[in-house]
Amino acid sequence: MASLAGHSSDPDLALMRRVATNEPEAVAELYDRFASLVYRLAFQAMPTRADAEDAVQEVFVRLWRTADRYDPKRAALVTWVMLISRRHLVDRLRRTKARVKAVNLDEKQSEPIRTEEVLGSGMEQNERYQELMERISKLPELQRTVVTRAYLGGQTLRQIGEELDTPIGTIKSALSRALVRLRERGPNEEFSS
Repeated sequence: MASLAGHSSDPDLALMRRVATNEPEAVAELYDRFASLVYRLAFQAMPTRADAEDAVQEVFVRLWRTADRYDPKRAALVTWVMLISRRHLVDRLRRTKARVKAVNLDEKQSEPIRTEEVLGSGMEQNERYQELMERISKLPELQRTVVTRAYLGGQTLRQIGEELDTPIGTIKSALSRALVRLRERGPNEEFSS
């Protein structure tokens, strides 16, 4: 019972519990917080703007359906959203490429591409991305927030400072310390504050 009480003060966990119960305001809040971040990822990965917009909607459906699985002990909410988004985008691209390759093979009698070569490189990239996200999730809270908002969310340091009501010097310092830690530490090492 004590562990549940401890988690109830976690605003991200509380939000995801509300999303899991289909509370419209919670779903809207989740979308407001992460839509631009998810869209940036989708826009970079998808061939067209329409595909990116469709992918964003699909990602949020997936987030809504899996909201009850969110565990703040395993990852910060932004990290969890990013991982689910990335997995969905990779799955969608693989499905699209499979359809395109099937059409191409029907139209032209060409030598088929070995899928293990294509998927192998993608899987290696996915592993590196997941390792980076795990390392980021182990940073102290302010450093983790600044890194994810600046590099994954595309926000300026000034915007982050304003949203967090934190001086720009503190934000710059947190980013600098975080980058040093990410370069120096191994993937499984814990970070101290």
